[in-house]
Amino acid sequence: MAVIRNPAVAGQFYPANATQLAATVTTLLDEAEERGEGPPKALIVPHAGYVYSGPVAASAYSLLRPYRRRYSRVVLLGPCHRVPVSGMALSTADAFRTPLGDVPVDSVAVSKIDLPGVHDVDISHQYEHSLEVHLPFLQTVLEDFSIVPIVVGDARARAVARVLDVLWGGDETLIVVSSDLSHYLDYESAVTLDTATCRSIEQLDVHIDHNAACGATPVRGLLLAARDRDLRIVTLDLRNSGDTAGDKDFVVGYGAWMLCE
Repeated sequence: MAVIRNPAVAGQFYPANATQLAATVTTLLDEAEERGEGPPKALIVPHAGYVYSGPVAASAYSLLRPYRRRYSRVVLLGPCHRVPVSGMALSTADAFRTPLGDVPVDSVAVSKIDLPGVHDVDISHQYEHSLEVHLPFLQTVLEDFSIVPIVVGDARARAVARVLDVLWGGDETLIVVSSDLSHYLDYESAVTLDTATCRSIEQLDVHIDHNAACGATPVRGLLLAARDRDLRIVTLDLRNSGDTAGDKDFVVGYGAWMLCE
């Protein structure tokens, strides 16, 4: 019997009803600015509730629409919010479920990650939203694909880069790093900090801390890999919850970036 990782935040971060979810994601994608750049090798995308970060996430995922048959594997890395992880956590699930259906885990690729500090830790995936919220977008913009889901905890950026080296693949592989930016600052302070973080990311500067981005570790790992491979990076969007939904007293920052070979 297949082992399924069931959705943890359906009905909270995004609609639990499949029809409503499909309509929500499609609307977000349709409203995103059209850009002719790509195809991406990697994306950095936020992971909050769709009402807050959905428009920013859509600015990245809309780029994949012309390449829906290109990618058959998505390496998905995000920070842990619920269960602390020493190193990086893999999942033993056969598939991750959303209201739109099941996404298979690429067990062959997972088995190739024979590196120190990378372990099967299913409890770290069970309630974690940083990977889950990306799946409905990916299910909408891609055709048949599998995932390599990795929750990144207390790890070094170079260790993340080594994992990416193992999983890099060719044109069939897309890397998605999940991260929000500043948390619970006033609007102007958030804009200042997020602008500085954006500048660092554009310069492939790995000196980004967790006050600037909750997914700083996987972001730094991707930036190291990008430097090693001479990837080009493009900023797609930079906003916060004060721009998308909610007041401007305590906001969360969101950004989206594309990296191309």
